[in-house]
Amino acid sequence: MVERKQAPVKIKGTAGRFMRVRQDHAREMAEDYAELVLELEEVGTVRPVDLARGLGVSHVTVLRALERMVRDGFLLRDQDQGILLSETGLRLGEASRARHKLVVTFLECLGVPPEVAAEDAEGLEHHLSQVTLERMADWVEQARDRPSFH
Repeated sequence: MVERKQAPVKIKGTAGRFMRVRQDHAREMAEDYAELVLELEEVGTVRPVDLARGLGVSHVTVLRALERMVRDGFLLRDQDQGILLSETGLRLGEASRARHKLVVTFLECLGVPPEVAAEDAEGLEHHLSQVTLERMADWVEQARDRPSFH
């Protein structure tokens, strides 16, 4: 199952929902970077320029994000090996990748074209609760068991 750590929202009603969205946005950047570093590590050394290209942001934006991620314990910087995920960063990247795949699969099961599903999943994956992710995973599993799925 796709685990998602989420700070409990203590404020009820609309204010609580907005607070959760703000928290999700703050976590979204770290998840995107960790997921991309994980992908890039599989093919070689990860450099800031690779992240800038992959995320469509400036080199300066990447450097600032890298500082925060190193400070927060998600990344390590090495002169020879480039940018590396820490154990915490690896868990974050793997969880983000798994959520992304689940959301893409769910959308494709609904008949959404693969390109659109992949694009839509980029936003959705960061804002779904653990409960919603579990229900989506259950639904996908049931859909796969149907003869019409294949």
